[in-house]
Amino acid sequence: MKVTPTDIPEVLVLEPTVHRDERGFFLESWRQDRLASHGIVARFVQDNHSHSIQGTLRGLHYQLESPQGKLVRVVSGEVFDVAVDLRRSSSTFGRWVSGTLSSDNHRQLWIPPGFAHGFYVLSESADLLYKCTEYYAPAHDRTLKWDDPELDIPWPLASGRPPLLSAKDGAAPGLRDAPSYP
Repeated sequence: MKVTPTDIPEVLVLEPTVHRDERGFFLESWRQDRLASHGIVARFVQDNHSHSIQGTLRGLHYQLESPQGKLVRVVSGEVFDVAVDLRRSSSTFGRWVSGTLSSDNHRQLWIPPGFAHGFYVLSESADLLYKCTEYYAPAHDRTLKWDDPELDIPWPLASGRPPLLSAKDGAAPGLRDAPSYP
């Protein structure tokens, strides 16, 4: 597996070795010993599956208490995936990184605790799977404004149309007003 740091070194792009033949392919999506050698020492407690139609934007989500580390991958379709550093003590606080994850490129994104996460569906639909290091805790669930001018994330919106959002995501505060980590 190839592991590449992003502009925020704690966020990593993982590219598994894909073994292909006339029947299809095989890959290891998670192998604890190999990823531990790259600094990803995580105990996963929950797997999530999100199915969304084109134009859907989910995020930017985080849990203020019991922050979740996430290992994200797409098994069908394609998404523009974003992680925003919400650790005030970090030199990269308020910065974000992004990448395209798809069922074709098999890339995964490791997003450590302390980051908000969101994605926008580029394909007709997409199925995103992600492993979490903490259980979902609705009382601690928070959302950061996806189009906050302070973040200035260049979301690749289809034909410039507004994204499909949940009510919660549409009413999220910007970075200046959102609770963050120490």
